[in-house]
Amino acid sequence: MDKFDAAILNALQHNARSTAEALSVQVGLSPDACRKRLARLRASGLIEAEIAILDPAKVGRGLILIVEVTLQNERKLDLDRFKSAMQAAPEVMQCYYVTGNADFILILSARDMADYEDFTRRHFFAEDNVLRFRTSAVMDRVKTGFAIPVDGV
Repeated sequence: MDKFDAAILNALQHNARSTAEALSVQVGLSPDACRKRLARLRASGLIEAEIAILDPAKVGRGLILIVEVTLQNERKLDLDRFKSAMQAAPEVMQCYYVTGNADFILILSARDMADYEDFTRRHFFAEDNVLRFRTSAVMDRVKTGFAIPVDGV
């Protein structure tokens, strides 16, 4: 990766819909060179996904929750089963297997507290391996995104 790739990646993280023409102005390459670099970056897997970030309230899921989950056992089968359940749950926006006091950190959306209670019954209370969970409700989205600073060589 060189400084042009880094500049393209930084620009793309702020607007995934940027055209090769717009990127060319930002990074100082021709549109064709930008198209080729974008194709290579996508094919390499460095760009995992190009997503739209929605306003949760405008789609009826204004309750955002951060949940710390602790499992009783961290055997591979138990971990894999929990990971699979979280990947399949549409409410879960992000799921991280972490070190520290909890085993997983989840960020999820719900319509309201009753909707979240239903989620906990299906995924925590019905799962024998969930020892405990601790929930924090988000009061204000101060910063939302997935941008990672990319330094050029």
